[in-house]
Amino acid sequence: MERIETDILIAGGGIAGLTAAAAFASAGLRAACVDPVPPVTERDAAGSDLRSTAFLMPSVRLLERAGLWEALAAEAAPLRVMRIADAGGPEPVIRETADFEAGEVGEPVFGYNLPNWLLRREMVARLEDLEGAELRAGLRLTDVTPRTREIIARLSDGRQVRAALLVAADGRDSFVRETLGIGARRWSYGQKALVFTVAHELPHEGVSTEIHRSGGPFTLVPLPDHGGRPHSAVVWMETGPRAAALAAMAEPEFTEALNRRACGVLGRLELASPRMLWPIIAQVAERLDGPRTALVAEAAHVIPPIGAQGLNMSLRDIASLIDLAVEARAADADIGTPELLARYHRARHGDILARIAGVDLLNRASMAGLPALRDARRAGLRLLFGLPPLRRAAMGLGLGAGGDRGAGRPRAAQ
Repeated sequence: MERIETDILIAGGGIAGLTAAAAFASAGLRAACVDPVPPVTERDAAGSDLRSTAFLMPSVRLLERAGLWEALAAEAAPLRVMRIADAGGPEPVIRETADFEAGEVGEPVFGYNLPNWLLRREMVARLEDLEGAELRAGLRLTDVTPRTREIIARLSDGRQVRAALLVAADGRDSFVRETLGIGARRWSYGQKALVFTVAHELPHEGVSTEIHRSGGPFTLVPLPDHGGRPHSAVVWMETGPRAAALAAMAEPEFTEALNRRACGVLGRLELASPRMLWPIIAQVAERLDGPRTALVAEAAHVIPPIGAQGLNMSLRDIASLIDLAVEARAADADIGTPELLARYHRARHGDILARIAGVDLLNRASMAGLPALRDARRAGLRLLFGLPPLRRAAMGLGLGAGGDRGAGRPRAAQ
């Protein structure tokens, strides 16, 4: 029986798992990523995932460390301003706006937005060229056996993998987490998100706009121009029945509802892609560490898509774990000890809980339907924006400012 030997075994080949594999290998550690989904090909890439991902600057710096940024930069749309707008009056009209500008926290931009299908394609290409990295696509883990000095995993094709450390990036229903008996608390908001792309009349000028009315936020995130027209990605959160009704509407009817909800901020919007529907939940694992195992990304936490926190929290997990592993390897120490993994848990779990609580509060406020609650939300936005120290602190927390601000800054997207 063939046995694969590696330093790091990564379960799950989504954006987080592929980034982890590239980053670990770029840091000099052998990394094998196992994913049940076949790689995205050039032919089917554009239809494979209609979502996009906003990478805040700490995450962009991790992409640079992983040798990924150079291939992505040309297609990245810069996010210069995060605009929060309240439209909670009787009519869908903006009545309060707060612009959070990256320059206030010492950055030229907050980050960059990229389509998910492009990310996966370029990440797979990077792993193919990177010594010490490999992607085993179309395979899943069927068994995990931790030992004192290693962890043994069996794959769906019968092969075994022996590694010093298993990184679980295998999603919200993580096989690794459940196999190791690590509990997770999950709750629902009764919401779904419609995800799609629009073309619009007015240029977005690098402004990401989050409009609050009721049911959940409606967010327009800049994308690169296409066909000579400005484009944005949309995440439209609504109550489950309303979201399902919107997804089922004929395109002309949906376009009218879309433009009414967008309050005219970018002029007339036109649907530029099919619509996808996603359930909105929150979830957090009881612990991020197990025997020879670290949980990252959605195996560790899931939050509503507000404030670009989801994947950026995941990449903070990975950056923290890589730093600990590189430190241990430099000291010729074991990278999978209980002590090292407990340090990882302590480094990340408190931050995760705080961010989940913050996003939970924002989401519940954005769902408000009663006029008095809408007015309270508007007053809170005005207070936050009107106090510069509070505003800058909120932006710094949103960026995840702290541990990696000294990392090299990537070139701006052209």
